[in-house]
Amino acid sequence: MPSVFHWVKVKTICYATEDEDLLCRMTAGIAGTDELDVDVSEGLHGNPITVIDATLKKNPQYVALFKGLGEDVIRELLGQLEERIDEDCILYVRFDKQKAVEGVLEISHGGDVVSLTGKVMAHPARKEVAVETVRNYLLGLLPAPQSP
Repeated sequence: MPSVFHWVKVKTICYATEDEDLLCRMTAGIAGTDELDVDVSEGLHGNPITVIDATLKKNPQYVALFKGLGEDVIRELLGQLEERIDEDCILYVRFDKQKAVEGVLEISHGGDVVSLTGKVMAHPARKEVAVETVRNYLLGLLPAPQSP
């Protein structure tokens, strides 16, 4: 399966009241890599905020990541690609962070999330081309329909 991304990033924000090790393990599990960038910054009120980021740059990593999302999430994404890919050919998906810690990936529209962004290889670089490229990619990751 040819690559359709330039890069994919999985990012989690860890607040001072959260377990950083747990969120690092969860982020690594979703991304399929232990290579994480962990940066500590300061919040509005001086509290520490840790940004946990995994950047994937190889097609086998993308395949493992998207297959790991599960068939239900892939099917949900297939119905939302127009809204999830912007004019710069970037795919945006957010997952409920609390559920992800429990091992359940559920697309979220809230604020406490694990974010997945990916720069789509689209030639020409237009949103409609990117949408079709990702659609075909995700369809290729689903199991083949069973014949009766």
